[in-house]
Amino acid sequence: MLDAIKLFFEGIDSPVQQALIATLFTWGVTAIGASFVFFFKTMNRAIFDGMLGFTGGVMVAASFWSLLAPAIDMSGGEGFIKVMPAALGFLGGALFLYSLDKVMPHLHINFKETEKEGVKTDWHRSTLLVMAITLHNIPEGLAIGVLFGGVAAGFDGATLGGAIALAIGIGIQNFPEGIAVSMPLRRQGLSRWKSFNYGQLSAIVEPFAAVLGAWAVMSFQPILPYALAFAAGAMIYVVVEEVIPETQRDKFTDIAVLGFIGGFIVMMVLDVALG
Repeated sequence: MLDAIKLFFEGIDSPVQQALIATLFTWGVTAIGASFVFFFKTMNRAIFDGMLGFTGGVMVAASFWSLLAPAIDMSGGEGFIKVMPAALGFLGGALFLYSLDKVMPHLHINFKETEKEGVKTDWHRSTLLVMAITLHNIPEGLAIGVLFGGVAAGFDGATLGGAIALAIGIGIQNFPEGIAVSMPLRRQGLSRWKSFNYGQLSAIVEPFAAVLGAWAVMSFQPILPYALAFAAGAMIYVVVEEVIPETQRDKFTDIAVLGFIGGFIVMMVLDVALG
């Protein structure tokens, strides 16, 4: 199965098309998760927190194994010189998400409406919830696009298997994200169809970010180490600022931690096995 997936992507010449197809897959998995709202109105909080923890584990593992480690490997020089592109890119990604976090109106999933962030707005709670997950998905799409662009550019450390592993890992963790958006909206009284639409639309930003990332790397190849680390920094910011706090607001914190460990292991195994 995995060999067939590799052959499929090898048959696509354009890294932009590869990134687009990969993120259409991750978007589709989000939609599958969101579709659970047609069958359930609520979800057990322990399961919910465990899935959020899993999401965080995948993102942290992907940040190192798929992004930071290759960024360091492909940088020239030794010692401090070799690690500086990754360090600067990582910082830049975190600051980028920090800026969006302060500007874009949003509300984290398990937070009260009085805890909404970004500029003041009269937007409905449902819109703010979708905006929070959309913010979350920008670095994920960017990471996939940048890695496919790096493969096409022939950089050491960027492999097709690694890019596919990243897309699969992001897709897996997008499944609970789709549930995490649609279920709260359904509990607020939205129809099943509207809840589903909002849930799957939260990931629509991923294909756009992926195409932008792949195009940028192909057009400006020297930025690849910075771009990989940039995506990693943005993802880590999301995990620490959003995902982990959302799992620590009830009594199932231990389950969330175990979910995090499971997600980290799954992503690590995928990257090493395929990369």
